[in-house]
Amino acid sequence: MKPVCVLGNGQLGRMLRQAGEPLGIAVYPIGLDAEPEAVPYQHAVITAEIERWPETPLTQALARHASFINRDIFPILADRLTQKQLLDSLQLATAPWQPLSHADEWPSIFQRLGSLAIVKRRVGGYDGRGQWRIRADETQSLPDQAYGECIVEQGINFSGEVSLIGARSHDGRCVFYPLTHNLHEEGILRTSVALPTTDAHLQHQAETMLSAILNKLNYIGVMAMECFIVDGELLINELAPRVHNSGHWTQNGASVSQFELHLRAILDLPMPQPDVSSPSVMINLIGTELNPQWLSLPLIHLHWYDKEVREGRKVGHLNLNHPDKQVLKQTLSQLKPMMEDVYCSGIDWASDKLS
Repeated sequence: MKPVCVLGNGQLGRMLRQAGEPLGIAVYPIGLDAEPEAVPYQHAVITAEIERWPETPLTQALARHASFINRDIFPILADRLTQKQLLDSLQLATAPWQPLSHADEWPSIFQRLGSLAIVKRRVGGYDGRGQWRIRADETQSLPDQAYGECIVEQGINFSGEVSLIGARSHDGRCVFYPLTHNLHEEGILRTSVALPTTDAHLQHQAETMLSAILNKLNYIGVMAMECFIVDGELLINELAPRVHNSGHWTQNGASVSQFELHLRAILDLPMPQPDVSSPSVMINLIGTELNPQWLSLPLIHLHWYDKEVREGRKVGHLNLNHPDKQVLKQTLSQLKPMMEDVYCSGIDWASDKLS
């Protein structure tokens, strides 16, 4: 089995390495500043846990590597302008949008998009960073350097947020997990809930959309598609060409996790439809110290990233799954007093989703 080198050595690379171990797959997460001669990439398959990277001796060496899977796709999806253009070319529904070039465009932007505009940096920016909510009397608050570097979207009044995690094999076969319901606060994913039986219409619509994207790009591996639910239909918000935070529940709630599925896809291994038979909840641990008391609850699966704890930083997650929703809800109620107050709204939201 060929080894896998992962460009980026954060928590996603770490979890890919963990997924590879039981299968006998050697996975090497690599920092961007690593010396090329110290990396066993020559006979490896290359993947990435990040969409964009600076030019370093390592990334320059990998850019010429014949087995860098999806190498030419990352730049398309890392730039929100070309990502949106791709979705438009496939006639897939997104929020109305346009490039933001000059401040004098604002009157026509508000006339076209309505009273609330969402400005997003074309590249970079995640977890709510590099984004601004702008109304007509607030345009002066946007930094001057944003012009020419951003797109602007219509602010969407949505009833829910969901994501679809799917994967495509070398021979073009696509498999998908059930839709994941997500709660974001201040642009950061706080909690996800996945149910084995989901809205059949939305599931079919999401799979049709993501299939079209995967096939158009001839993409190999796992991709995440984040969507808004608006009037019972989906609008695509963003794409992530990698394993994704909202798919972490698959580590304990599916027969094959998103991390294992990605490795299977890029190494051209068998890629069956993952079995999902129980509801799952994932809680992001953000700027929170590890609390061993969580482990007193038998349904808790703790995934700790071994990172320095800082405010706003993802340092781990908790997975819970059980066939009985009431047992899951009971565990959430027992977990709640063990968590800081900031987690209460997400736990309550997850309990409502399980009702």
